[in-house]
Amino acid sequence: MGRRSLLFTLLTLVCVILPHGSTVKCQPLYTSSRWIVNESGERVKLACVNWVAHLDAVVAEGLSKQPVDVISKGIRAMGFNCVRLTWPLWLVTNDSLASLTVRQSFQNLGLLESIAGIQTNNPSVIDLTLLQAYQVVVRSLGDNNVMVVLDNHVTQPEWCCSNFDGSGFFGDRYFDPDLWITGLTKMAATFSATTNVVGMSLRNELRGPKQNVKDWYRYMSKGAEAVHAANPNVLVILSGLNYDKDLSFLRNQQVKLSFEGKLVFEMHWYAFTDGPAWESGNVNQVCGQVAGNVMRMSGFLLEQGWPLFVTEHDLDWAYWTLVGSYYIREGVIGRNEYYGLLTWDWSQVRNTSFLQRISALQLPFRGPGFSEARSFKVIFHPLTGLCVVRKSLLDPLMLGPCSRTEHWRYTPQKILTIKGTYFCLQADQVGKPAQLGIICNGPNSKWEMISDSKMHLSSTASDGSTVCLDVDSNNVLVTNTCKCLSRDRTCDPGSQWFKLVDSTRSSISTKLTLPASDSDSDMADKSFSSM
Repeated sequence: MGRRSLLFTLLTLVCVILPHGSTVKCQPLYTSSRWIVNESGERVKLACVNWVAHLDAVVAEGLSKQPVDVISKGIRAMGFNCVRLTWPLWLVTNDSLASLTVRQSFQNLGLLESIAGIQTNNPSVIDLTLLQAYQVVVRSLGDNNVMVVLDNHVTQPEWCCSNFDGSGFFGDRYFDPDLWITGLTKMAATFSATTNVVGMSLRNELRGPKQNVKDWYRYMSKGAEAVHAANPNVLVILSGLNYDKDLSFLRNQQVKLSFEGKLVFEMHWYAFTDGPAWESGNVNQVCGQVAGNVMRMSGFLLEQGWPLFVTEHDLDWAYWTLVGSYYIREGVIGRNEYYGLLTWDWSQVRNTSFLQRISALQLPFRGPGFSEARSFKVIFHPLTGLCVVRKSLLDPLMLGPCSRTEHWRYTPQKILTIKGTYFCLQADQVGKPAQLGIICNGPNSKWEMISDSKMHLSSTASDGSTVCLDVDSNNVLVTNTCKCLSRDRTCDPGSQWFKLVDSTRSSISTKLTLPASDSDSDMADKSFSSM
C-alpha cells in the first residue's frame, strides 16, 4: 500500500555512528516539514524494534537467556539501528518498586529460573536496582551503535492494553497526570547526558471511556513541555487517541508548544485493528478501505508537514517486537511471543525470510539531503521486500535487492521506461516473462495501477488479454491473469502487488541502516548463538 499502508509504529531518529566498539554519538534532532533531520538538515532513516521492559519484573526481557551485549549486537546485525525501549511510570515514581534490585524483583515473582539465567548471562546486573539495570541496557545499545527511544508504556508494570485496565487515559485509577509529568521529567533528566537516547514517547496507546480531546491537548502539551525542559535535545513524541490510531482532531487545531523543531506524532495501526476484515473480506478491497481510513485518521499529518511514526514504505518505524519470550506475561511464566523476531530461547532469528521482507523498509529512498539523482521510480514488491532489477539485456527481469534497482520513469502515458535508455517494460503472453522493448507505443507497453489496493500493474498481452505483472517461483518477472480483483475472499494477491516508490538516491543505501540480507541474517544468528 506504499504511502497509504500503515500497520505498525514507526520511529524516526538520527545519529553519527562511530567506528565499531565506540559508543554511538547522536546529534540533536529536528523536524523539517514531515522529515526528521540532523543539524545539517539531512534526513537519515531509522529502522527500529521494540524491546519490552515494562512487564512485572521491570527488567528488559531476555537477560536470562543471553548476555545483553549479544542481544544488542544481534539487533544491529538484523539491520535495526534504533530500539523503542518500554518502561512503566512506577520505575521512577514508586519508591518501593524503584528500590528493588533485579534479584529481589524476580524473587518477589517466584521466578527462580530467571534469576539463575541472569546470574549466568548477566551476572553484573543481578544486584543492581531496576533503574540501574535499565541504564545498563541503554548503555549496551549505545556501545553497539543503536539508538534508543524511551517509551512510557504503562503506569504500573503489566501487559498493555485494555479499555478498563485503569491505565488508559488521564484521570484513570492508575493514570494521575501530575505523577505522569513527574515521571517523564525524572526519566528525561536521568538520560539527559546519555547520547544514544534520542527521543521520548510520552505515552503508549491512550484509550478507554475517559478519553477526550480537551484533556489530550491539556496534558500532552504539559508533558511535552516537561520533557523538553528536562532534556531539550530529544524528540518529543505524542500519541493519539483510541489506541493511538486517531489523530484526526489535529486536522483543524494543532497542539501549542513553546518550542519548535522537536515535535513528532506517533500512530499505531495493526492488521487486527480492523477486526476480521482481512480474513473475511477481499484483500484488495480491504487494503483500499484501510488505506483511506488511515489517511483520514492520521496520515493527513504528513500532507500538513508533520513527522508521523507510521508503517509506510519509506517512513521510519519500530517493529513489535524483538522479544522471543517473556519472564512472565499475564501470569504465564516463559510465555512465547509469536510476533517476536527471536526464538523462545533468544538464540536465533525466528524467521530469516521475514528479515528479507522488511529489509527494504530499512532504507531511505528520499528526503532532505538525498538528492543525488533526479527523481525516479522504484518498482517495489512488498511480499518479498525486493525490487525489479536486471542483470543484462539477455537475462529476464527479476526481483533483487533494492540497492541494485533500475531507475524507472512512469510517464503520463503510463509507460514504464528505464531512465536514460529507450527501453520500456512490455507484456508478452500469459505465463511468459515480461520484456524490455524499444517500440513503446503499443497497448502492451501501457501499465495501469488497478484494483482497490492500487498495487496491480495491469497491461495487455500480445493476444489482447488483460494481464498483471507477477513473479514466478524463481522471482522472474512474468505476466499472468490478474488475481483477486473480484469479491473473492480466499485468494491471495501478494505475488501481484507492486508499488511505484519515489526515490532520489543514486544508490538505494544508507549510512545508518544495514540491509537484512542473507549474510546479515547469518550474522544475527551468530550474534545470538555465540555465547
